[in-house]
Amino acid sequence: MFGTESSLSMFLNTLTPKFYVALTGTSSLISGLILIFEWWYFRKYGTSFIEQVSVSHLRPLLGGVDNNSSNNSNSSNGDSDSNRQSVSECKVWRNPLNLFRGAEYNRYTWVTGREPLTYYDMNLSAQDHQTFFTCDSDHLRPADAIMQKAWRERNPQARISAAHEALEINECATAYILLAEEEATTIAEAEKLFKQALKAGDGCYRRSQQLQHHGSQYEAQHRRDTNVLVYIKRRLAMCARRLGRTREAVKMMRDLMKEFPLLSMFNIHENLLEALLELQAYADVQAVLAKYDDISLPKSATICYTAALLKARAVSDKFSPEAASRRGLSTAEMNAVEAIHRAVEFNPHVPKYLLEMKSLILPPEHILKRGDSEAIAYAFFHLSHWKRVEGALNLLHSFRMIPYPLEKGHLFYPYPICTETADRELLPSFHEVSVYPKKELPFFILFTAGLCSFTAMLALLTHQFPELMGVFAKAFLSTLFAPLNFVMEKVENILPSSLWHQLTRV
Repeated sequence: MFGTESSLSMFLNTLTPKFYVALTGTSSLISGLILIFEWWYFRKYGTSFIEQVSVSHLRPLLGGVDNNSSNNSNSSNGDSDSNRQSVSECKVWRNPLNLFRGAEYNRYTWVTGREPLTYYDMNLSAQDHQTFFTCDSDHLRPADAIMQKAWRERNPQARISAAHEALEINECATAYILLAEEEATTIAEAEKLFKQALKAGDGCYRRSQQLQHHGSQYEAQHRRDTNVLVYIKRRLAMCARRLGRTREAVKMMRDLMKEFPLLSMFNIHENLLEALLELQAYADVQAVLAKYDDISLPKSATICYTAALLKARAVSDKFSPEAASRRGLSTAEMNAVEAIHRAVEFNPHVPKYLLEMKSLILPPEHILKRGDSEAIAYAFFHLSHWKRVEGALNLLHSFRMIPYPLEKGHLFYPYPICTETADRELLPSFHEVSVYPKKELPFFILFTAGLCSFTAMLALLTHQFPELMGVFAKAFLSTLFAPLNFVMEKVENILPSSLWHQLTRV
């Protein structure tokens, strides 16, 4: 036993300060390299490499996975359900308030030299057009056959040329739609083309309506003609709204919703809500919300934030956080606060744009619900409505930090983690995508950063004060081995001397 202690003591005495400098310097270098790699991996993949390896490879080796077949099947079912939910949460929707490509998006490009639409966004629009404006029997009609190819064409000039070619054959509603969307440079020109499209589309709709029951081919054609007619009327209403004829636009939207109540895919009620807010017809807005803000219907930022705006309007002109903290919240104030909580939980990106803490860009043609793209689309059209209600933005500003405790989901599903990736595809590269919840640094990055800093400091101190740090190192190692020495002494006292002698020789 005493031989072991003497050997350890001799080993510690032979260590020079240079050894401690080399040891601490090497440790600092290794931990620094690990820190750099961990940081790069986290920035690229959003997770810690060490943590991922531990969960994926080490946990099964340590028995962290239950081999019970039933549990495995339940786990796989749960994973598939969560994956299915993730896919549904990250579904991309057509923006009901999308701008006109020729009269608005292209004008922005001419002025700034920037492209407001991404290839991914425009590709989704092309798929929508093929779904809404084509059918299997188009090859039987020359003009429709040309337009069927035009909607697949990537080059804008080639699409426009194809539309003109189709119009030379006959009055083709979808050709007028394409020209109104992409060739018209003003809203007035677009409206004129849409009126021509309405005349042609209404005739096709009436003819196919009479033949829809004659077979599946006629039924598909009638469904296509219905989509075309609804699209034209909706865009005409949006033209009227853009040109300041808001009451006319409201009437057109109401008539369209009455005529085609089952076509909810266009979300015309969101266009109607925006137009009614412009007229300050808050009672009518409330009536629309009463119909569409239902638990069984899908939510949107327009629904949630418009409901919050109406609740805030009732109290915002007199609301004061200081007074409310003293006397407590009234029933109306509590309703307003709960409505804002609900809206911010649904989409936490919107307040940044409504409070003008972040600059707006042109909204994309498609949005991701609860994502930054939806927030931009909502704030682009509704910021003026919030400014018009006195005190509404001040009330919203009081609760600007709301989203952070709500990411686990109280009124809605937990906030999906896939929104950032989809929004980066939908939004142009010059826009800084709003990310929520913000990624927290993994434990292993913090640990390696602390280890690197600590060992670097030890290396510096050992280099500056070698004698003193050598004394500290020997004292630390002696303290570290003290429990082992104590155990060895106890074992030596318990075991017979002859047996202990044999063990030490082994």
